[in-house]
Amino acid sequence: MLLIWKVLKRIAFTQTTVAKINMYVSLPHHKKGTHMSRFLEVLNEYARPLTPACIGTVAREIKERLEAEEAHLEITFTYFIEKHAPVTAARGLMDYQVTFRATANGVTDFVMGVRAPAASLCPCSKEISRYGAHNQRCEIEAAVRFDGDLWIEDLVTILESAASSPVYAVLKRPDEKYVTEAAFDNPKFVEDIVRDLAVSLEKHPQIRSYSISSENFESIHSHNAYAQISRVIRA
Repeated sequence: MLLIWKVLKRIAFTQTTVAKINMYVSLPHHKKGTHMSRFLEVLNEYARPLTPACIGTVAREIKERLEAEEAHLEITFTYFIEKHAPVTAARGLMDYQVTFRATANGVTDFVMGVRAPAASLCPCSKEISRYGAHNQRCEIEAAVRFDGDLWIEDLVTILESAASSPVYAVLKRPDEKYVTEAAFDNPKFVEDIVRDLAVSLEKHPQIRSYSISSENFESIHSHNAYAQISRVIRA
């Protein structure tokens, strides 16, 4: 289902977005089916600014209201962050895909996922070419469990820092020069992006576990490149 919902932002009060929501329950063996209307009843009761704490509450309420052994809630939405170009400071809105997942089965498990676009430049191409190197857009994704509050903006910054260069919504010519040269000075294979991202998450005091990946949309090959790492730092 689709629902318009407000998400708390770190800087502004709220941001309105459109969420795709999936809700599931595991039924006891003696029940033939579930009560579909109760999903919406619970959801409508919590149509308020969306936070990780709220998601866990909704999942637990779904479990109780539908008398289920386990309940799952997944909310995916587009999140906008205003970014300034690196030289001219031209402003533009970047969009990121964010997913909140919660499972309630006596305990509540919450995972936040963020997918961010970025740029990567091939180290091999740079080494063997006389005229520059080939680069491509990549999509970096992280799904993390964490302690306390972790802002979406903070995770986006960590993801973008692992790439050869971030990408921007608005770039003037001085900005294009800066971004192009920054990527050239910071070449990375897809494996390098994921390794560097893992190092950053390992050092983060709030992160308890992560599943991360990067897909590079190759500009001179007919295939894409992909790398992935998952790890539990602490239970």
